[in-house]
Amino acid sequence: MAFGLALIVIIGLPADALFRRFGLPGLVGMLLAGIVVGPYALGWLSPEMMRVSADFRMIALIVILLRAGFELRRDTLNRIGGPALIMSCVPAMFEIGAVTLLAPPLLGITTIEAAALGCILGAVSPAVVVPLMIDFMERGKGADKGIPTLILAASSIDDVFVIVIFTIVLGIAVGGEVNWVWQLAGIPISIVLGILAGLIPGYLLLRIFQRYDLKPPRRTLMVLGTAVALTWLEKVVHPYVPVAALLGVMAIGFIILEKEEAVAHIISGRLKKLWVFAELLLFVLVGAQVNVGVAIKAGLAGTVVILGGLVARSVGTYISLAGTNFTRVEKLFTVVAYIPKATVQAAIGAMPLAAGLAGGEVILAVAVLSILLTAPVGAIGIKIMGERVLAEGQRPAYRFKELRQGLGLPRVGERIRRRSDGAVWKVIEERETWLEAAAEHPVPEIQLRIWRESPEDQPGRGPTRELSFGPGDDSFDRAWEIVYA
Repeated sequence: MAFGLALIVIIGLPADALFRRFGLPGLVGMLLAGIVVGPYALGWLSPEMMRVSADFRMIALIVILLRAGFELRRDTLNRIGGPALIMSCVPAMFEIGAVTLLAPPLLGITTIEAAALGCILGAVSPAVVVPLMIDFMERGKGADKGIPTLILAASSIDDVFVIVIFTIVLGIAVGGEVNWVWQLAGIPISIVLGILAGLIPGYLLLRIFQRYDLKPPRRTLMVLGTAVALTWLEKVVHPYVPVAALLGVMAIGFIILEKEEAVAHIISGRLKKLWVFAELLLFVLVGAQVNVGVAIKAGLAGTVVILGGLVARSVGTYISLAGTNFTRVEKLFTVVAYIPKATVQAAIGAMPLAAGLAGGEVILAVAVLSILLTAPVGAIGIKIMGERVLAEGQRPAYRFKELRQGLGLPRVGERIRRRSDGAVWKVIEERETWLEAAAEHPVPEIQLRIWRESPEDQPGRGPTRELSFGPGDDSFDRAWEIVYA
């Protein structure tokens, strides 16, 4: 397994860098690298690595969803709440319906098997979509209308909806008894319980962070451990009650950001560094799940079914945005963002075959083909269109992030040491302001209030001073250093 992890890094990083160099999403390179080294091609990844692949992919997905939660603001969610709920089910229903009609004559499978295939194809991939939306959110792209947040929230609920419908259809297909009412009621129940399952531990973690002066790495590990435990809890209680754990993961970050923004930013920064390795694991291992030989069997007929489903899905997505203030090109961007398929298709594509359906092998082949066709194309389309379509506000919040990252500034709660005398201070307040040096081009400035740590003084009662940083100033580490011990 150790060699497998090393291989993922050695192969994944150059693939990522190569695609980025040509202006393409690095995740496409990592997906293709995973296909090449996976068990269905060169076979360089050991069986032991593939057996734990699902766990590694889940942890990586948790990291990015936590980061997503730390970017979700209440005002943005209030603006996009209605459209997000509509987008979480309408596009998938259009795609399921289209595939159900097209697949029987083209693939020679029954109508109920076609419905199962439609459910598999109907799920958008959070593994592909969420990282790209996070990147746009961090840079302020589309922030005024909350477009990346809308897509992020809708795609997460979309998976819950589709998997529940798939469970019902598969139960009918294998001839088992299915309680339709309970299964359908499970959709809102799982969403509500999932959010509550994240808000409660998130609030408890926040109280711990406020009561105890923990170092940032410890806070990050506690949040990550809680999120992983939440996904474990989902599996434990699944036979009794449905819980959308991935929504709960985002809720953890949301409640901390809502109540203690400075702490949220510190944890988010640590998760961003952790994401470098988690991203490699996620996309290389998703690629390793793809059996190109099986996908080829789907052939031209499978491609037509997939494209027909995507056309119907696109119509459903466009209709879902009817009540928004999005422009035509912004709606088209949202349509493109809802194309990629990978995670869910790799996870449940083989279930009809395992259940003994006659068309199970065909369903698996089309599911795998959908990953090959839509994940790279969708990711590239999102990247290119997003850069051109998503607008930036006059005073985008990401200007402060750029300033903070460029100068290496600390966050509230972190300790800093002055290089000249070794004195340790603690950042106790932070303010983001705009300097009206020129009306057309306001300049961002970050002001830090710091307290000189001393055993005799209580926080905030001893000596304090203010530091101001703007564009063109020296980097923070020239005169100071952040203390992590």
